[in-house]
Amino acid sequence: MNNLLSHARRARGLLLPALLVAAWEVASHQGASQAYAFVPLSVIGQGLTELIRNGDLLISTLASLQRTCIGLLIGVIAGLLVGAAMALSAIAERLLAPLYHMLRQVPILGLIPLIALWFGSQEGAKLLIVSLAAFYPMTLNTFEGFTHIDRRYREVARVLEWNTWQVFTQVLLPGALRSIANGILHALAFAWVSSVGSELFLSTGSGLGNLMMNAEAGARMEIVVIGVVCIGLMGYAMNQLFSRLTRHLLRWRDI
Repeated sequence: MNNLLSHARRARGLLLPALLVAAWEVASHQGASQAYAFVPLSVIGQGLTELIRNGDLLISTLASLQRTCIGLLIGVIAGLLVGAAMALSAIAERLLAPLYHMLRQVPILGLIPLIALWFGSQEGAKLLIVSLAAFYPMTLNTFEGFTHIDRRYREVARVLEWNTWQVFTQVLLPGALRSIANGILHALAFAWVSSVGSELFLSTGSGLGNLMMNAEAGARMEIVVIGVVCIGLMGYAMNQLFSRLTRHLLRWRDI
């Protein structure tokens, strides 16, 4: 009985997507203009088969994932270092915080024209965009994590006469892990979105964004739809994977 109830609850989450797919299919049969905007599911299926057979979907997805992972790694490491420095050093906060808070108000996609002017439209420019997108939330969450640690823990460390390294590894870092994990989760989402966005604006090389741009130029709207669905599914899958991994690794903190 419990299993049936559990399956029923999971099935409810599929109700809205099923209704949207049904509405899409109905709209696709309301005339030629509607069929162009809302591509019939049969045409989308044919396009998906074509992309799988020629390998374009796999190549584009792997290119976007690689770009996201590299940019995410750079942004997370930089954000962790800068956020910790601003939280633990008053001098670093005075020097870095004004510039950081000013720059993070500028939308990442708004920086693309300037980045393209300085660095061109090759892979380096795209990685810079993805890294910046991951850097901002990572820095903020790291800073918040280190600055909101209960003072009582610091006082205990002082009583035990721990040195700076012991205080950092035994008190500060464990206390900030929850916020750091949230920062990585937010950075992952921003990195994925900015990776695809950079491909749309800087249309060189491989990637899902480039695949969609080429499909739009060729009036292959079914390929565009497949690209959008793939982006959404991959983003959701990465979010779920990291969330479960975080809960497992930090289960001692009851996350």
